Amino acid sequence: MPPEINDRPFVLTEAVTAGISPSRLKAADLYRPSRGIRVPKSSPPDLAALVRSHTRLDPDTFGSLITAAEILKLPLPPWAEFRPDNGGPVTAAVEPPPWGKKSGAHFREPGRFLHLARRGGGTLPRRRGIAGHRLKVRDGDLIDIDGLRLTSVARTWVDLGSVLPLEDLIVAGDAIVSEHSRTFGEPKHPMLPLPELRNFVAGANGIHGVRKAREALEQLRIGVDSPPESKLRLMLDDAGLPEFSPNCRVDDAMGRPVWTDLGCARFRTCLEYEGLHHLLPEQQALDSYRDQRVFEAGWRQVKINRIDMQRGPEWVVSRVRQALRKQGWQQ
Repeated sequence: MPPEINDRPFVLTEAVTAGISPSRLKAADLYRPSRGIRVPKSSPPDLAALVRSHTRLDPDTFGSLITAAEILKLPLPPWAEFRPDNGGPVTAAVEPPPWGKKSGAHFREPGRFLHLARRGGGTLPRRRGIAGHRLKVRDGDLIDIDGLRLTSVARTWVDLGSVLPLEDLIVAGDAIVSEHSRTFGEPKHPMLPLPELRNFVAGANGIHGVRKAREALEQLRIGVDSPPESKLRLMLDDAGLPEFSPNCRVDDAMGRPVWTDLGCARFRTCLEYEGLHHLLPEQQALDSYRDQRVFEAGWRQVKINRIDMQRGPEWVVSRVRQALRKQGWQQ
């Protein structure tokens, strides 16, 4: 195969230009996800390249919904992530989506399909491995990333309201608006500032999913660093505990800021979600110094990890409730 198409999906017109014979295009080392497209089985997974090959075949088609969200790097639940069946090893099974009983194979197994769309009034995209949609598109709803047409971040998030549960929609929204500037590390800039997302949603009348997006919008918070932090915050809110704010500042005994994942300033209680990187010796040393400064400032800290979250809300909430009571919370 010519090097320019040996490691990515390509359309047959590219193959003709490269001088590839029809018999070579039938070889067993090429996967055929849809008519007119070939993917070298040795090429690394590349969702954006696969979608780009489809949009090259049809200039009226663009990536949308779950597919656009994944390319834009919005966090998605495991059942929604793309897992193509290309004749290779089958990926491990994941929990089905909560709306999996809806009609249509792409609703039962969304990760097996690319979600492509055309403007409302056009024909529905119909190809093997494609979940086709017709969308009402307005000025600014589409973007172009190196020749790849997708729905914009704001439009994608609103569209996700038609397929994601509320919690997962909030997790994705938190990631979109997250921003902070601390005394360490690089400043974090939002994919889209919260005021701009609010303006978009306010004018999104008639878009399927906007009702849930408006409900989720009221629960978005700026400063979240990871999906588990969003889920932890929502878990505590659902239990009726005092509100914990993301990226909460604690001033140590010397008046220097310490940044915690979630904090309740009223009861001087903070939470840290500890992912796998906290097991590294260098990170453990930094964490120990942070913990000491938080303690000396009179705050009580609770550390939560993946195992805690797997044990469920009752376990997590009980740990946080106990800390709050020791800090003066009366309920």
